[in-house]
Amino acid sequence: MNIRSAMAVLTLAVMSCHAQAIGNLADVTVYDRAENRILPVYFHEGRYYVAGRPGNEYQIGVRNQQSGEIMAVVSVDGINAVSGETAHWSQTGYVFGANASYSIKGWRKSLQRVARFFFTELDNSYAARSGRPENVGVIGVAVFRKKQDPAISIGNLRENRREANRADAGAAETQGMPAESAAKSAADTLAPAPASAPPVEKSLGTGHGASERAPVRYTNFERASSSPDEIITIYYDSYRNLLAQGVIRAPQLARPAPFPGQFVPDPR
Repeated sequence: MNIRSAMAVLTLAVMSCHAQAIGNLADVTVYDRAENRILPVYFHEGRYYVAGRPGNEYQIGVRNQQSGEIMAVVSVDGINAVSGETAHWSQTGYVFGANASYSIKGWRKSLQRVARFFFTELDNSYAARSGRPENVGVIGVAVFRKKQDPAISIGNLRENRREANRADAGAAETQGMPAESAAKSAADTLAPAPASAPPVEKSLGTGHGASERAPVRYTNFERASSSPDEIITIYYDSYRNLLAQGVIRAPQLARPAPFPGQFVPDPR
């Protein structure tokens, strides 16, 4: 497997709360910078959603839960947040050290700066303005483990060679099967959301906002597999649209009782 160039984070921002984190190999949160809070996650028909407010800047928090390095390929509205390409998990991403975390605050413009993410109407989203509006409204993080060097001792080197020869003999029958299965599973994860009630207001996308300093550096990372070890998907829209679609349940209002007692009590 080829060693691919990736971004190594320099400044690690610790998330203050994990109650709304999604994922196993890595925790992913969506943090509203205007309201200074992690957005609550709503689970509906097997999918995770957050409600954004138009105009509010946000960031994607990723925390590595592993004792070794991982790579996170981050997609916003179907676009790679580092390279700007139409997103595919084979592309570049961010590399996290063991138990490290980082806040991805925008579209990467250079090794030093990003253009801030902010919630905006679909027509004003970066995806729509760059001619790619088809996948607006979803955040994806594809997580890869790092390939580990095998431990080989001199005493069993000959046996290892024999096993390698036997493996080569059967490679024509087995090669590609695990990757195909993983790819199918990942494709199911990223499939479009099922049809639901039409939005009551314009759907949300992510805009290309003000420039902000966010330094990283290049590093090399060799993936253990060509397919992600985990894909974390979070859909988003406005609160009113998620309410209309049944993702968020309307709060039940308390109704006054006409006969709560028997006699007239004294006033306080």
